[in-house]
Amino acid sequence: MTQRRMATALLALTAATVLADSAVVTLALPQILRELGGSVAGVSWVLIAFNLVLAVVAVPAAWLLGRRAPGPGTALGIAVFAGASAVCASASGLGVLIGARCAQAAGGALALVGCLELLVALTGERRGVRLWTVSGVVGTAAGPVIGGLLTEAFSWQSIFIVQVPLTAAAIPVALAVGRERLPAAAGSRRPAVAPNVALALLSAALTAALFLLVLLLVEGWRTEPATAAVTVSVIPVAAFLAPWVARALQAGPQAENVAGCLLVAGGLCGLALLPATAVVATLAPQALIGLGLGLTVDSLTGQALHDRLPRAHHGASTITARHAGVVLGLAVLTPIITVDLRHAQAPAQEAITAAVLDAPLPGTTKIALAQQLGDRLLAERGRVPDLHPAFVALHPPPAQQPAAAALESGLNEQLDRAALRAFRHAFLAAAGLAALALVPLLVTRRNVR
Repeated sequence: MTQRRMATALLALTAATVLADSAVVTLALPQILRELGGSVAGVSWVLIAFNLVLAVVAVPAAWLLGRRAPGPGTALGIAVFAGASAVCASASGLGVLIGARCAQAAGGALALVGCLELLVALTGERRGVRLWTVSGVVGTAAGPVIGGLLTEAFSWQSIFIVQVPLTAAAIPVALAVGRERLPAAAGSRRPAVAPNVALALLSAALTAALFLLVLLLVEGWRTEPATAAVTVSVIPVAAFLAPWVARALQAGPQAENVAGCLLVAGGLCGLALLPATAVVATLAPQALIGLGLGLTVDSLTGQALHDRLPRAHHGASTITARHAGVVLGLAVLTPIITVDLRHAQAPAQEAITAAVLDAPLPGTTKIALAQQLGDRLLAERGRVPDLHPAFVALHPPPAQQPAAAALESGLNEQLDRAALRAFRHAFLAAAGLAALALVPLLVTRRNVR
């Protein structure tokens, strides 16, 4: 019994790790951007590449596993994922990192659909599907938090180093459990269109919470990765509590899905319309998003898999839907934020110039500071600039230091407000995607009637 529980735990952990990888590097992206170079749009491909390949490969991987015993294929997928994680950790350039992320996703697709079959073989149909689904929700929601803490404690490379032993430990389990081809059972082979479309749109919307919010905190407001990780932990905590909220309401799956979509949309609107540029102001909107995530993703995945066989094929369809949604979200939202950041640059430069001119500093100091600040704005074009190096390079005499510190604080407050305005349209667009997820759910309900 102990061995069975250990095997179950390792397979569930593998599924959670693979799905966490879709967002685990989110808090590390600013550090990757600084170390490997590129732009916000370029570094976003570290996320896009993984999710795109996972979405494309999932269904073919399920077809492959369905033709033979699932164990060897699952073990192969885990091994590829672990090996590619090691390559990610040693990448010296953005291109190598993105290529290794593609290999990670290809192996991860085999591992994910295989873990679904093996969990069912170990624990039974209902419990196996439930474990696989919950592992995915927990991994997706907790990924940015874990990645942020590892980045702050060690480096962004540690995110991938940790994944190697975590997943490799499940290889012998996969080989031992999945020696024989699983028997087929009666069930619908038709894909569940409505839940999968809703999952795709919700995943696109959640990209704003798992990607753009982190960029706002770390790049826009210069929050430390560990602080940002603790801040965004509100989402997985709220998602974890969502099943208890659902049981207390006793509203039924359809009502839970509708409420979840509205909560995600409302939370994203809250992020777009924050009353202050303070980390604490993001907590309530994040709690709404986490509750919406917990109410919908678990339920919709269960609906997509309920009484549908071959199981691996339908599980792969949900993977495709969710990660195609992430790619859609990144494809829609990244250009919006990139353009808005560029448009915000000219007003920010004018505001900085006016503040420097009005500062109680000598003319020579103002000229030197203006030159340093101009260089910072030029060097970080298309990003929220870090002005601190300009003030460090100034070396003002002791008598001028209080005025210089006050000026730096005032400029940073202006940049914080400008960053929030630049992210506003992207958050509102994401809220629209969450609201759009209601359409397939409500259409399906009307057709049933």
